[in-house]
Amino acid sequence: MPYLLSFFRWIFILLSAVSALGIVTAIGIYLYLAPQLPSTDVLKNIQLQVPLRIYSQEKKLIAEYGEKRRIPLTFNQFPDLMVKAILAAEDNRFYEHPGVDYQGILRAILYLIKTGKKAQGGSTITMQVARNFFLSNEKTYLRKLSEILLALQIEQKLNKQEILELYLNKIYLGNRTYGAAAAAQVYYGTTLDKLELSQLAMIAGLPKAPSRYNPIASPERALLRRNYVLRRMYEDEYIDDNDYQQAIAAPLTAKFHELPIEVNALFVAEMVRGQLLEKYGPDIYTAGYNIYTTIQAKHQEAANNALRSALLTYDQRHGFRGPERHIKLPQKANESFYHQILSQFQPINDLIPAIVLTTHQLTAQVYTEIKGEITLSWNGLSWVQPYLEINNLGKKPEKAADILKPGDIIRLESLPNEQWQLAQLPQVEGAIVSLSPYDGAITALSGGFDFHQSNFNRVTQSKRQPGSSFKPFLYSAALNKGYTAASVINDAPIIMNEPGLNKVWRPENYSGHFLGPTRLRVALSHSTNLVSIRLLRDIGINYAIDYIQRFGFKREQLPQSLSLALGSGSASPLEMARGFAVFANQGYLINPYLIEYIEDSNGEIIFRSSPAQTCQRCENPDITQEHTDNLWQIEARDNTQSIQSISAPRVITAQNAYLINSMLQDVIHSGTGRRARVLGRDDLGGKTGTTNEQHDTWFAGFSPKIVAVCWVGFDQPRSLGNAETGAKIALPMWVKYMGDILNGVPKKRFTQPPGMVTVRIDPKTGLLADPNTQNAIFEIFRAEDIPTEYANSNHPKSDNTKTSASIIEQLF
Repeated sequence: MPYLLSFFRWIFILLSAVSALGIVTAIGIYLYLAPQLPSTDVLKNIQLQVPLRIYSQEKKLIAEYGEKRRIPLTFNQFPDLMVKAILAAEDNRFYEHPGVDYQGILRAILYLIKTGKKAQGGSTITMQVARNFFLSNEKTYLRKLSEILLALQIEQKLNKQEILELYLNKIYLGNRTYGAAAAAQVYYGTTLDKLELSQLAMIAGLPKAPSRYNPIASPERALLRRNYVLRRMYEDEYIDDNDYQQAIAAPLTAKFHELPIEVNALFVAEMVRGQLLEKYGPDIYTAGYNIYTTIQAKHQEAANNALRSALLTYDQRHGFRGPERHIKLPQKANESFYHQILSQFQPINDLIPAIVLTTHQLTAQVYTEIKGEITLSWNGLSWVQPYLEINNLGKKPEKAADILKPGDIIRLESLPNEQWQLAQLPQVEGAIVSLSPYDGAITALSGGFDFHQSNFNRVTQSKRQPGSSFKPFLYSAALNKGYTAASVINDAPIIMNEPGLNKVWRPENYSGHFLGPTRLRVALSHSTNLVSIRLLRDIGINYAIDYIQRFGFKREQLPQSLSLALGSGSASPLEMARGFAVFANQGYLINPYLIEYIEDSNGEIIFRSSPAQTCQRCENPDITQEHTDNLWQIEARDNTQSIQSISAPRVITAQNAYLINSMLQDVIHSGTGRRARVLGRDDLGGKTGTTNEQHDTWFAGFSPKIVAVCWVGFDQPRSLGNAETGAKIALPMWVKYMGDILNGVPKKRFTQPPGMVTVRIDPKTGLLADPNTQNAIFEIFRAEDIPTEYANSNHPKSDNTKTSASIIEQLF
């Protein structure tokens, strides 16, 4: 008996010593680790990494930037079955333990003792939150102890719902996806609330091992894991037997889905991204900003289609340059071989790559990745003539073999009724931009044929000669100097010695013909060069340069020579749109802008644009604004600050703007822009532009509500071809765009300002017409500029004999 008591006493002492040692060790570990542990207080205001998203005015997605895909939700937004699936899969005692499940830890310890291997179990959801936010994934005992201590602290700071919300938004679920909501989008292409039970269970099975159980990379393993989660939900009585059986029988439907891009405007997205990066730094990729732009989805789609159509039409007109590449087809080529070859060629602006397999008399068999083998009919081939040089085409082919041979890598364009047409990537480039003349809101912008092929934005970054599209600014200067639309200048040959030139300058009209004495209205509508040169010489180069700067152009863009009259300066399409907006809005200079407002990750507006507006739109017309040289300046403001309308500065008189507007309408009615008459509208004005040797072609035009500018040319300037003009290339792009966006929009006449009168004049002299004058026409004048002389010399003169600006210039 004494021996037995002695044994138990030694056992008690040993256990007490071990316990004391354990307690001392635990205290020591805590004292060692506690100072090194991060504060869990930050979880109260944690900032999850959410990508930058850019939207159109209608809140349609344009682009997303950021390494991590995440769509944060509040706890109440997560479906109840999603929460239960996670609890069943990861921590079924979540609501019972204090952050650490001692039963799970004991199971893990026993597993370690039995096998000598570390078990995956034992980590609660709270411990996973601690690891994901504060620790690494290395499997060490020290990290595990830190994880336990942090979990206990987290449970003291946050309630269970807050912990689950962090977990469901933070957890990594494969394919750069973080959080359950993002996983629903990536794997099923929809929102979390629309998923079925089997799909929710699949997502809930991913946290254990996102790579191993990924339904795209490892569907068999993913199915086993999904079914395990469903069984655990059934055992925990989260679902009944009927739900369980249906979900178990459901097929695996997951596949990869990008966040759907709803508006194709990558040039816009890049402009916005660069702007924000400069202002806010690299945090823009993780801070969860939502940027709402001024882009209108309908306008942008119309702009994309118009630009694409214009460039492909021009490209076809100048012949087929041959296949992109030629490969030798093996005798037993199969689909695997074709896919391997075609994977090297990506679709560009919907022009898909294809391999020519065989040719027949009037057809060709080709293979594409998306459609497999298809027949290319003669309708899709008959346009082809070989390109020889810019102004010369080869013989028209008679059969398919004259164009293609087996092994050629070509491009195809989809046509209506599932037809296909041979195409090629155009070498020519183009740009289109439209904006509101009232406040400068950019509604559509495309800086080239395809952003992925070339991200050079020709709307903002290119500086090209505007050619004759620049003439309206010169004519506005002349009107301000005292000329009228009826002023007559001689359109006749002229020889000049220009400063800086080593030879005599003999400018000509594009047509090579001369009209003789010509009214300014007619000269502008027919774009006569010699009238413009004489006009500039008369008003003075320095005066013209000073005046034209009112339209937003800088002095360094304007050459100090008579060639300025022919548009030999430099301008981007956006600058031209800004200038033409002055005519459309009756004389105000607006600043183009893209960003309407910015939301942070909490949905709070941190910036809202306050653009200067014309007085038709502003509430405070007496407020003025200094002109800014930076078209893209963003100024942050407190979101509680009231936004006050600011008046855009008036730069030309309403009468001057109306006269130029009227003259530019004649460009469409009877001048170089008459192809636009197909639109059947009388509320449009615009101007064609073509530079020397057809390097650049333009059309700049407007309605009372929208200004649009189109440009086509080569990035490295060279001739577009002898017959290629602004009216032939750029104008059709403008017509297609305006036709799409103005379809169904009622016509709206430009408002005539006060101080304007309409009188009958003689079309030859521009002087007043008496009742007997043949072919008299009506012309608009400012009241103070009405001619005082009659074309008929026998007509009695008025007592008012002031000299009129309509007196014919001396003929040369």
